[in-house]
Amino acid sequence: MAEWLLSASRQRRVKAMTAAAGSAGRAAVPFLLCALLAPGGAYVLDDSDGLGREFDGIGAVSGGGPNFGASLHILKVEIGGDGQTTDGTEPSHMHYALDENYFRGYEWWLMKEAKKRNPNITLIGLPWSFPGWLGKGFDWPYVNLQLTAYYVVTWIVGAKRYHDLDIDYIGIWNERSYNANYIKILRKMLNSQGLQRVKIIASDNLWESISAAMLLDAELFKVVDVIGAHYPGTHSVKDARLTGKKLWSSEDFSTLNSDTGAGCWGRILNQNYVNGYMTSTIAWNLVASYYEQLPYGRCGLMTAQEPWSGHYVVESPVWVSAHTTQFTQPGWYYLKTVGHLEKGGSYVALTDGLGNLTIIIETMSHKHSKCIRPFLPYFNVSQQFATFVLKGSFSEIPELQVWYTKLGKTSERFLFKQLDSLWLLDSNGSFTLKLQEDELFTLTTLTTGRKGSYLPPPKSQRFPSTYKDDFNVDYPFFSEAPNFADQTGVFEYFTNMEDPGEHHFTLRQVLNQRPITWAADASNTISIIGDYNWTNLTIKCDVYIETPDTGGVFIAGRVNKGGILIRSARGIFFWIFANGSYRVTGDLAGWIIYALGHVEVTAKTWYTLTLTIKGRFASGMLNDKSLWTDIPVNFPKNGWAAIGTHSFEFAQFDNFHVEATR
Repeated sequence: MAEWLLSASRQRRVKAMTAAAGSAGRAAVPFLLCALLAPGGAYVLDDSDGLGREFDGIGAVSGGGPNFGASLHILKVEIGGDGQTTDGTEPSHMHYALDENYFRGYEWWLMKEAKKRNPNITLIGLPWSFPGWLGKGFDWPYVNLQLTAYYVVTWIVGAKRYHDLDIDYIGIWNERSYNANYIKILRKMLNSQGLQRVKIIASDNLWESISAAMLLDAELFKVVDVIGAHYPGTHSVKDARLTGKKLWSSEDFSTLNSDTGAGCWGRILNQNYVNGYMTSTIAWNLVASYYEQLPYGRCGLMTAQEPWSGHYVVESPVWVSAHTTQFTQPGWYYLKTVGHLEKGGSYVALTDGLGNLTIIIETMSHKHSKCIRPFLPYFNVSQQFATFVLKGSFSEIPELQVWYTKLGKTSERFLFKQLDSLWLLDSNGSFTLKLQEDELFTLTTLTTGRKGSYLPPPKSQRFPSTYKDDFNVDYPFFSEAPNFADQTGVFEYFTNMEDPGEHHFTLRQVLNQRPITWAADASNTISIIGDYNWTNLTIKCDVYIETPDTGGVFIAGRVNKGGILIRSARGIFFWIFANGSYRVTGDLAGWIIYALGHVEVTAKTWYTLTLTIKGRFASGMLNDKSLWTDIPVNFPKNGWAAIGTHSFEFAQFDNFHVEATR
């Protein structure tokens, strides 16, 4: 291996010398000085005393692509449970006890697309919410442990049967209580289905409780393969380390994808191992593909929140990811010789055990690397010279490829830039770096790194001010209609066999009971759409109440909240009910009543609702006839359009149409 590396180094050196004139004019970058005797810390990278922990990969929650950009090793997806899980609901594969459908939602498509780009990507499934029938009247998934385990195992089996996807790891309940007996039953049920290869992560919350329980319960200790904690602040706890199990930061980041977010990501990718021995870090979230005004807007590694325009932005956290992901793979090992730099920052080194070495160095400042959580105690980073000495099997490495990122001012900013190789032939395996604040260096024997290029994305555009959808889709690719974002309940394309005419294809709210919730789902179902900045608009939609007497539906405008805040959403809501009444409210919960009255409305009949909001006044029509006019509406000033139901009940919507001015 050493002879091959030496030969390759000489060949590349000749090529580099030949091309030197062509590179002379490129931007000057603070770089490295080979074998310079400069003041500063000295750091030995050595495998003589063995290796550290096995590296399990870098990933994101609901992705991969080899040596192009982020090149993620892990994709973690939500097992849809029909409930609100931060920015919307994801449909379950089993809305009801006897219902199974493995084509709902987008996670199946996402996993298959990830596998196309990286066939070796690790797949993880984790429930946030659960369909209500599992709770048997309680907001709790552990009422019947066998039933909940069966539900989760069917998702794993369905992934393989219908999509040829092998799920590698399964979680328990995101950031909520675990049940030790449930975990044991889940393991037994997985084994009974021939799924011994599927490993269990617990508990996707804090370190303390699960770690202590595992040390006291031999059977629980045996069935849990990975201890996963969320937002650990780069530190683990003693009990977790005492188990000897793999430790993961199984959800982290969730920070605005600015350069400060990139700094957060760069710092924790190194320091989660340096401080806490975590061998995997998983970002929430993969791509910010939801309306930006929902909670945690633009908190993805990249941004793609305009499906109507196709616009996207490859944000700086993508290139920070590449510093690790393009030059390591799960199955590599950290060296024992990792740590902090003398004047701030950290370094890690990993090897494949076959002679390859990757070193990642970060000097992220406190100001430019704050994550959204937890609190980050103050630390200082300043300019320094850092000398690294390669020993053990690495002492004869002749050459290292160099990749560089500098975050901050535009004039000084570089993202994942390849620099000239570093030759170590005459330096006794040592080199010195001049390090400034907010920098990332990757030095590696691998020559496969690549900063992928792509055509400029389509230009950003506002949501169309005129928007129509008649839902006339016979064989939809996805179960949900485009651009609608369900915030409570699940709205799916529906073929209405009872109506072969105009309303044969509709959009239907399909939940008839409240799910086992993860967040504060509303008591009403609601799906939002449009431009949050819409002020003056007319919304028109055909509606069909399916529940006699108690059923009800609404259309709405200027809806100002969503996601985990949906219960407190304000707006202008126009309701009709199967009992022959209507209501106009200033909030989703129905506490702020602007108007109410009687109207000729019943279930099982199609009606057309029209809501017009202009300035400080709103009016409504039923079947194109005025029902109420010029009601004063002072708040909110703007927001999304929406449709929904009074409770968790079946109802249909058709011929949705918005005309808006900002």
